[in-house]
Amino acid sequence: MLRNKMLGAMAAATLIVGAPAIAKTNPRVGGAAMYPNKTIVENASTANNLTTLVTAVKAAGLVDTLSGPGPFTVFAPTDAAFKKLPAGTLDTLTRPENKAQLTSILTYHVVSGTMTSKDIAAAIKAGGGTATLTTVQGEPLTAKMTGGRLILTDAKGGTSVVSTKDVMQSNGVVHVIDTVLMP
Repeated sequence: MLRNKMLGAMAAATLIVGAPAIAKTNPRVGGAAMYPNKTIVENASTANNLTTLVTAVKAAGLVDTLSGPGPFTVFAPTDAAFKKLPAGTLDTLTRPENKAQLTSILTYHVVSGTMTSKDIAAAIKAGGGTATLTTVQGEPLTAKMTGGRLILTDAKGGTSVVSTKDVMQSNGVVHVIDTVLMP
């Protein structure tokens, strides 16, 4: 009887202790579930707050790239982030004759490899308070932590805050941001 109680207590303790080891579900983005077995483009296409980004990715011809194996770390601006741009900017950028400029801006939001928030925080710590992330576009982004928030500073000195971190994808990770970054 004592042995059964001990086994029962051990099983209960294993369940409690083991609970955090259960795979954490991805955060929802724009009200949509994000699935770690889907690509960046597949998941972004379901988020109602990333519609402008998806439209821009299509206009730039980057769907195949961001659906590919990667891995990629994408800092994904929300629709509200795109609305912060000066009036008419997005319409101008999505014209076929401006595809190169749009591609440059979008690839400035992508870093090769999978960098979770923990990876970025470790790079910031190793860098003495800042980390330089080299984008696929070629220019650097600066990352730092301020008040527990991950802040990105672009080449023009503009800043963006990561609002949703560590959205795992089959081909990388997405961090949702509140401002479009500019190379």
